[in-house]
Amino acid sequence: MEAIPKHIVAVSALVTNEDSEVLLVKVQWRQDTWEMPGGQVEVGEALDKAVSREVLEETGLIIKPVGITGVYYNATKQILSVVFKGRYISGTIKIPPEEISEARFVDINEENIDQYITRPHMKSRTLDAINAKHITPYETWEVNPYHLVGRIF
Repeated sequence: MEAIPKHIVAVSALVTNEDSEVLLVKVQWRQDTWEMPGGQVEVGEALDKAVSREVLEETGLIIKPVGITGVYYNATKQILSVVFKGRYISGTIKIPPEEISEARFVDINEENIDQYITRPHMKSRTLDAINAKHITPYETWEVNPYHLVGRIF
């Protein structure tokens, strides 16, 4: 009998401010790099709700996901990562110090990204999100009967 595949699903968001600066966080247990805010999706949680929750928990900011910029897979740890583009709605940066050591908006681009993001897989997904010309729609469905719970695009 074949094993049922088990994967971790994670989400993160590219959130920019009015000056086109990117929201980055430094996680306590990954002090060598900055990264987009995000984390694991909880059981039964829609991806758009998960990314909104994670950004709020890590930064205190309320965002609205507007679409997906990329999907990535960590074959070593079996983590499927979905990156959203998120629009800032409200709030001021307030971090939970037990998890996040720092959070701020940064003027980041291809020339200076290495000063902030040191891990290559995080760098590629951040650059993909920054450079995304199109975003992919996302839908949440319930079935039996079919019911569209939410759609972003």
